[in-house]
Amino acid sequence: MNLFFSVVIPLYNKENYILNTLNSVLQQDFIDFEIIIVNDGSTDESANKLKSITDSRLKIITQENLGVPLARNKGISEANGMYIALLDADDYWYPHHLRSLKELIELFPSAGLYGDRYEIRLQNKTTRLARIPGYAKNEPLLIQDYFAESLADPILWTSASAFKKEVFYEIGKFDPDLRTAQDLDFFIRGALKFPVAFHPRVGMRYNKDSENNLAKSKFNRDRLRFISKYKAEEEENTSLKKYLDINRYALVIRCKLEGDPIWKKVISEIEFDHLTSKQQFLLSFPASMLSVFKKIQIFFITRGIYLTAFR
Repeated sequence: MNLFFSVVIPLYNKENYILNTLNSVLQQDFIDFEIIIVNDGSTDESANKLKSITDSRLKIITQENLGVPLARNKGISEANGMYIALLDADDYWYPHHLRSLKELIELFPSAGLYGDRYEIRLQNKTTRLARIPGYAKNEPLLIQDYFAESLADPILWTSASAFKKEVFYEIGKFDPDLRTAQDLDFFIRGALKFPVAFHPRVGMRYNKDSENNLAKSKFNRDRLRFISKYKAEEEENTSLKKYLDINRYALVIRCKLEGDPIWKKVISEIEFDHLTSKQQFLLSFPASMLSVFKKIQIFFITRGIYLTAFR
């Protein structure tokens, strides 16, 4: 079977989202694809929800719960398409998403990673655009410095990305030892090896506040392990060091709020000149004050105003 895309969706307990996510794939205006869902040991009604879909392009693989990295790796290994398009089971594609990725592939065949711009749905169900400075025009392009351009929001987001299947194996599989941040880790490895192509047209919506969202998990040691994998590369790549220091900042704030003492180790590795003045200011506060600031941020989010230290 000579397909252009294989859409790989890991599924674990997303009964309230999976049909909407799957239908957003089936409504794509570029139709040369298959869909591979890896049911990673779901214990809710996710698997039963899929029984209502009879499209011949859908393939379902069922396995015991092994985690997102191994579910993605399994789906990619079973793929028949030339290119892999990733999608999480609670996200949503706009109808032109795959067409935008195909345009990028045709324009920049030497790139290794492809992605379009995405939206982020927040707690009050409003959305904001991913903060990617300098790419307001609707013109596809090669990113000059992936890490420098990803300091606010990453240029590449899992459900907005694609890559050639053979390139996936050159980059290396998703790390099964990372229960979270395995996608950021994969994109770092990819961006260190290959050019990244980007389409500023918004093609995907990330549901940040969905059920069982890994972004809300407390796997802080996995996050530290991810950040710490690139000590040698950081010494040679200033942009990567700055990008990882921004991730260290976010981890310190998270750990302080959760009462996790590893923040002391993480903060000692940050070069403070790489942070914004807002970020430096916030790092100086104890957890009690950070909790107040977080509540203030959520208050404004519920009123459609997004305050952030990442700009």
